[in-house]
Amino acid sequence: MCQFCSAGGDHDEDEGGAAAARPKRRSRNFAGHFSRTPDRLLGMGLILIYQTTLSGFIGNSCRHIPTCSEYGYESIARHGLWAGGWMTLFRVARCGPGGTSGLDPVPERLEDRYHWWMPWRYWTLGRKAA
Repeated sequence: MCQFCSAGGDHDEDEGGAAAARPKRRSRNFAGHFSRTPDRLLGMGLILIYQTTLSGFIGNSCRHIPTCSEYGYESIARHGLWAGGWMTLFRVARCGPGGTSGLDPVPERLEDRYHWWMPWRYWTLGRKAA
């Protein structure tokens, strides 16, 4: 058994030595705690509608991890519709040709310089340090 399997403690093993089936996640989106305000639920609902309808036609062509729709869902859940919406808009803009790629997680907390009246500052969240 590997060190990661033994750390979990409650994984059963079958005769082949493989860990038992892990519990299934309900969704690929953010599952952490967030305030369920009407604006957040609206924004997250719009992203879920996109994921279940249009995403299949557009295809999996996002250049970032997590995908742009997952990023949008999490950013709206964590930071609200205004800040999360701007972060999502700028992330989709960075995903186009000539844009960035790679790991681009949603920040857990925003710095003090990000204010609601200066939404253009959210553009710098996805830039990689030089």
